Amino acid sequence: MKKNRKYAIAFAVLAILIVGGVLFNHFRESAVKIPLSEADCPRGDLDSRFCDRDGDLLADPPADPADWLDPDTLVFAYTPVEDPAVYKAAWSDFLSHLKSATGKDVMFFPVQSNAAQIEAMRSGRLHIAGFNTGSNPLAVNCAGFRPFTIMASANGQFGYEMEILTYPGSGITSVEDIKGGQLAFTSPTSNSGFKAPSAILKSDFGMEAERDFEPVFSGKHDNSILGVANKDYPAASIANSVLSRMISRGVVSPDQLVSIYKSQTFPTTGYGVVYNLKPELQKQIRDAFFSFEWAGTTLEEEFSKSNEAQFLEITYQKFWEVIRKIDAANAVSYACE
Repeated sequence: MKKNRKYAIAFAVLAILIVGGVLFNHFRESAVKIPLSEADCPRGDLDSRFCDRDGDLLADPPADPADWLDPDTLVFAYTPVEDPAVYKAAWSDFLSHLKSATGKDVMFFPVQSNAAQIEAMRSGRLHIAGFNTGSNPLAVNCAGFRPFTIMASANGQFGYEMEILTYPGSGITSVEDIKGGQLAFTSPTSNSGFKAPSAILKSDFGMEAERDFEPVFSGKHDNSILGVANKDYPAASIANSVLSRMISRGVVSPDQLVSIYKSQTFPTTGYGVVYNLKPELQKQIRDAFFSFEWAGTTLEEEFSKSNEAQFLEITYQKFWEVIRKIDAANAVSYACE
């Protein structure tokens, strides 16, 4: 009887130790997932998954090497401003250079919307990207995007302007003439296709969507430009860098369009990587952008149409300041949805 009692006590103690160990591991693992405090992990507008200890407004690479991504195939996506098939060919020489520089296979991922591109990076399916001007802040804060370069001309000039277009004979000769009519935007995340014109129309002309004009969304800049050229839209706000390339390719002709407004210059598409790529790999990708020789390549063939001939090093903190101000004027939230 005493022997059985001893066995029962021993088994009870063993069970307590096992259960205690399981619970300890559970709580320890759960604790790891709890976001660090603002004191330990300053993040500003960044999502709670990220930290910004160096104050550059970008998500820091993970401190634990176990959290680094080192994929066999790197996935690249260019902002969905026009036909993705055009840009798969345009980027082919650069992606070959990237493959040589990193020793990785590289795949072009054609995205159909800004939201899809951001979600692909946030979910870990997209490693390198060019996000359009307006999408950069959301990609940075929600998806952990780390931009470091934009395209520029040979002499270092860069940027584009937002223009509001109409067609000859539309009856619209000034921005005020849009009142009571329709204005085409591209998408809510686009700077020149929505955010900048919304802020400018409100501050400079006292005009607001729904109250003073009917807003419609075309989805992309080329859709808006073609829509005005074909008289489907009476007016549209667009990026004139896209317009220049479409005119150069003969997709539209200058006599089909009339510009009634031109903004200050904004930064162009920002290129960079997702925050949790292995740091060594991030450096290889960065170096590949700045070592790329444009002359005679498919990239030069396409982007020389908008006078671009090199990758220029930038910082998000400085170059996107004006865009963040526009977002603030529009009460744009960078929260992930």
